Amino acid sequence: MIQLSSVTIMRGVNTLLDEASCSIFPGQKVGIIGRNGCGKSTLFATIKGEVQIEKGNLQIPKGFKIASVAQQTPALEISALDYVKEGDLDLVELLKQKERAYQENNGEKIALIEDKLGIAGYWTLDSRAKILLHGLGFSDSEMSKKVKEFSGGWRMRLNLAKALIYKSDVLLLDEPTNHLDLDTIIFLENYLKNYEGTILCVSHDRDFLDTFCSHMLHFESLKLVMYTGNYSDYERLRAQRIANEKASRKKEEAALAHMQAFVDKFRYKASKAKQAQSMLKAIEKVKLTAITAEESPYHIRFFEPERTVDILADLKDLDCGYDNESVLKNINLMITKGDRIGLLGKNGQGKSTLIKTLCSVIPPVKGCVTLGKDIKIGYFAQHELDELDENLSALDNLKKLDPKALEKDLRSFLGGYSFSGDKAKAIVSTMSGGEQARLALAMVAYQKPNLLLLDEPTNHLDLDMREALTLALTSYPGALILVSHDRHLLEAIADKLWLIDEGRVSVFDGDLNDYQNYLNEKNREYKEKLSEQKAILQSSSAKEQSYKTKEQKKLEAQKRQALRPLKLEIEKIEKQIEKTKLEIKEIDDLLLDGSLYQTDSKKAQQMSIDRAALANCVEELELLWLEKQEELETAMNS
Repeated sequence: MIQLSSVTIMRGVNTLLDEASCSIFPGQKVGIIGRNGCGKSTLFATIKGEVQIEKGNLQIPKGFKIASVAQQTPALEISALDYVKEGDLDLVELLKQKERAYQENNGEKIALIEDKLGIAGYWTLDSRAKILLHGLGFSDSEMSKKVKEFSGGWRMRLNLAKALIYKSDVLLLDEPTNHLDLDTIIFLENYLKNYEGTILCVSHDRDFLDTFCSHMLHFESLKLVMYTGNYSDYERLRAQRIANEKASRKKEEAALAHMQAFVDKFRYKASKAKQAQSMLKAIEKVKLTAITAEESPYHIRFFEPERTVDILADLKDLDCGYDNESVLKNINLMITKGDRIGLLGKNGQGKSTLIKTLCSVIPPVKGCVTLGKDIKIGYFAQHELDELDENLSALDNLKKLDPKALEKDLRSFLGGYSFSGDKAKAIVSTMSGGEQARLALAMVAYQKPNLLLLDEPTNHLDLDMREALTLALTSYPGALILVSHDRHLLEAIADKLWLIDEGRVSVFDGDLNDYQNYLNEKNREYKEKLSEQKAILQSSSAKEQSYKTKEQKKLEAQKRQALRPLKLEIEKIEKQIEKTKLEIKEIDDLLLDGSLYQTDSKKAQQMSIDRAALANCVEELELLWLEKQEELETAMNS
């Protein structure tokens, strides 16, 4: 397990963790949450050995294989498929060993490595890589494109696939849903559900964390607090904890008041002075229960539009695109009063293109968009700096919108977006991505739009801000169109769904669960297609084998008979390996509940010892299996 004991971590002069402790057990899938800047990414860097702890102890089992997503991708000449296949580091090392064995002309070593390659999954590597890339949005033709031909966002997907293909013990994911659309997030969730190792995942997407997490680790007042369950369980358990803390605090304060009243009444009476002094000392030693902070720093709102009309926008025979090249064709839809529309579809299909056309950032290629009278559009762009003056402060950016407004009113409004005091005077270029996103949203809301166009508004926002945005949009009375990979926001806000796929925009008849089933079906069809291709190749090989002489077939039958005992021995070893691995899994399932270490530490310790013995047994059996396989191969070649 990974164990932090009284760990202090700093970034520069800032303390991120102060004597924090937690234990992460094998197989746990842990969502890591906390406000921006609290130290989540630094914790990952510490686990990878890139940041040193100031004091305390961090224990990671020796030989643990850790996978994480690289943040940079060089402009490589190799194909996307080959780049992802390089992520299986065990196979890469075995292939190097095989190459050296060929150079040494060592047949015995080559045979042994070939067996190891089979066990490590070499023969399925190509199809595994293709399934990953397809699930992350790459077409078959794109898989053969060179890495250098992809944009930054798509290279990040390649890095994600490269981390996922490795059979690691621990998988570190830092905001993996950034740059992903809903389609690929659903694929990623299904993949992580079936991942056999330990997962540590930083994310601000509550629905994403709900689908696969077994535990939540919360950065809280420079400490780490572990909750059992997914994000929804965390919210419930934390609320209960805060309620219990408040109840305890109330009782303690009542007891303290009673003690103080006794002191005040009797401290100057000779007969009670000694008791009063004793009580006074007791009061000084009392430590009141600390109440966990629960107040969100965000109190945002969208003003009610000054007026609206029944038909806000009419799209007739509309083609959208760039430089007279259509990305979307023949759109005939209408946006009416009160519509709350969520756009579905993979990245690159044209969701942002449609929104840019609606708000006249780009002109229609064909057809027209007719807006209703006095329609005021509030447009939130994916790239916040497109809408902000990076050389001005938050306050000055808002003043540009309303020069006549009083500064105190502007400051009051910005305060709801956590730009209070000196933060309101911070220059945009010095802000983090989350701060820029909050300011861009504030500027959109301030203009009182009656049609909101929101293109990925939750990028860079922490969970508290996402929740505040959801609440604000729930009470917003105008119409809106939303592009978001945050399902919690989509489910709470959108009551209509439009699907953008293969150049068409159509009404999707169903909810997000139906859409998830639709995507799962498409992924299943792709896997079947790969299996069919493999079957065709195997069939061709079988046909070649069918043209053998009777004598050849007779000799092969005799050979099979002679090799049968050895094959049965190998099968027996395989069953023992499978049985032992099941026993290990049963122990892991029991150890997954961290409470066992508290209720019966001796039993937990013995189970850990038993697990280690079983793991050694598996290792010995696998070595024996390799020896027998080598014997079999030698016999077959003789």
